[in-house]
Amino acid sequence: MSASELVGAKPAIDEDRARAKRAAQKRAGLLRQMVQWHWISAAICLVGMLLFAVTGVTLNHAGAIETKPKTVEVQGQLPADLIEIAKTAQASKSTLPEAIRVWLAKEVGAEAPKDAAIEWTDEEAYIALPRPGGDGWVTFDAGAGEVMHETTDRGWIAYLNDLHKGRNAGPVWSLFLDVFALGCVVFCVTGLILMQLHSHARKITWPLVGLGLVIPLLLTLLFIH
Repeated sequence: MSASELVGAKPAIDEDRARAKRAAQKRAGLLRQMVQWHWISAAICLVGMLLFAVTGVTLNHAGAIETKPKTVEVQGQLPADLIEIAKTAQASKSTLPEAIRVWLAKEVGAEAPKDAAIEWTDEEAYIALPRPGGDGWVTFDAGAGEVMHETTDRGWIAYLNDLHKGRNAGPVWSLFLDVFALGCVVFCVTGLILMQLHSHARKITWPLVGLGLVIPLLLTLLFIH
């Protein structure tokens, strides 16, 4: 190659090098960003993922885990002024009056939500009080004022299982589940991108990813009917 040709080829070589450098810098920047998102989402979701992994096992073997539910009954008597309020609520088939709700929580430990729905049978009111890991209800007679509150506790495993399912855990826990699920999606997607970025040096990456897809797919097709 002549000197003039070498001089003409040098800008093209320099441009190729600059392009390769920019691509490497872009890849390095993407790698740093993915690593940052990956570890942040992992840190946020770590405890939740451990909880859901453990309760996934306990839910899968719920029939083999013995539980001894504990039931507690508490009786009470509405004061005269609250009996009058109860009669008014019974006549209008309204939700639980605030004054009665506060009294039930203080006197018999029945923590009913505000504006709790009431099922009326003649003069008797029934209020369901479901909760994670147990159940509960409270009844009161709008005429005589007799109150009965019952709670059932099925143990901490049932409690954690219900948290896993979001059963009777309230809107705040439901919001946490949504945020946690989003964090898990970020964790998985950034992990996938990191695997892509490193796959050239780890040839087993995509066979393992494919295996993670094929195994549950085959189990679904062959053993679930």
